Amino acid sequence: MRQRKAGAPRTALLTKLPLACSDERAAVEFFEEQRWGNTPACPRCGDTDVRQMLATDGTRNARFLWRCKGCKQQFTVKIGTIMEDSPIPLRHWAYAFYEACKSKKGVSAREIERQCNVTYKTALFMMHRIRWAMAPANDDEPKLGGSGKTVEFDETYVGGKPRGAPNWALGVGGQAKRGPRPDFQDRKTPVVAGVERGGRVKARVVTDVTPVTLGNHLRAMVDTASVLNTDERRSYERVGKEFAAHGTVNHRRAEWADGNTYTNTVEGFFALLKRQIFGTHHSVSRKHLGRYVEEISFKYNTRHLDDGERTARAIRGADGKRLTYKDQVGR
Repeated sequence: MRQRKAGAPRTALLTKLPLACSDERAAVEFFEEQRWGNTPACPRCGDTDVRQMLATDGTRNARFLWRCKGCKQQFTVKIGTIMEDSPIPLRHWAYAFYEACKSKKGVSAREIERQCNVTYKTALFMMHRIRWAMAPANDDEPKLGGSGKTVEFDETYVGGKPRGAPNWALGVGGQAKRGPRPDFQDRKTPVVAGVERGGRVKARVVTDVTPVTLGNHLRAMVDTASVLNTDERRSYERVGKEFAAHGTVNHRRAEWADGNTYTNTVEGFFALLKRQIFGTHHSVSRKHLGRYVEEISFKYNTRHLDDGERTARAIRGADGKRLTYKDQVGR
């Protein structure tokens, strides 16, 4: 993520976060501010005619409850978010959100376990819910690119490294053989991504990298009015004709750029993804890989924001989302 320049003033959000990570009342007020701004509303009926419930001494209720005059129900800032029904104090949620958003290579559940004094199972569930908050709310986001814009598209494999004969990928004369080894697909999971130069990224976990699969995802993620840049993979040949232009580079011949045609930007995104998985998490199951991809995509797309603004955006993304433990484990 972009680093704050030495001597640059701290934003108001960055000033509030340390206190929110250590004091429960400050954390509640921080989450309320990010979710509702100056207009608190009932998450059940949407009514803005609400009031804070107070203790006998005039201070806020110990559970930080609100009451809606419309539906007559009590609620807190957790209701209707990924944190609903969670007994974990909001100061721990603030810390977990902040660590997930400020760390370029992510934060491990073990670190959250140590710092928040919760179990590993709880910390892992918290991080999965935070990644769910970072994911787009729906699939209606605009496609990448457009007229006059260049989009780089590529695929990679994430997972365990193939084992066996060390020279399995070398052919006659030491030239690289085309395609993966026979058991490659069984060990690794394919991920595709498109990056709009100077703009957003979209990434997905896919089942395979056949021409049909790549073509379907490419059309769904990238505007056909764009200039498309890919590598030499033959799966892109047919679908590439549907775009305004299709430029390729041949990596097998050590060609990394041909003028303004290259895929170095999307490969840089894949490098961030793999450094987070291998360096921080070490191992990620196929079942949950999609959430890790959404996390790194969120941080890439908010790279021009500072850590406080990025954290606030992730918190706002938690509104209207739920991820229960049953949904997570698939029972």
